[in-house]
Amino acid sequence: MAFTKICSTSDVPLGSIRQFEANGKVIAIANVDGKFYAINGECTHMGGPLGEGELEGTTVTCPWHMGQFDVTNGKVLAAPPARDVACFKVKVEGGHVLVDA
Repeated sequence: MAFTKICSTSDVPLGSIRQFEANGKVIAIANVDGKFYAINGECTHMGGPLGEGELEGTTVTCPWHMGQFDVTNGKVLAAPPARDVACFKVKVEGGHVLVDA
């Protein structure tokens, strides 16, 4: 496991999702009730930016075609995406979000 610092915890306010790049990957970080989750930031439908989508609870809605994913496990919740997105392990240290991606 090689954890990479992605952002500060303050970069992702409570109840929001933001897009970052690290190690050549687009990663969306979500803050759900103070717990951070990381998923692949590109929608499996047409590559929409999930980190620019709307987060409601644990559900992120892609801003391009309204597909939905669960940020806790990457599972598709609503079409048009047919494939889940990858999830990454997260840890918080010293006010930073680190991801194993």
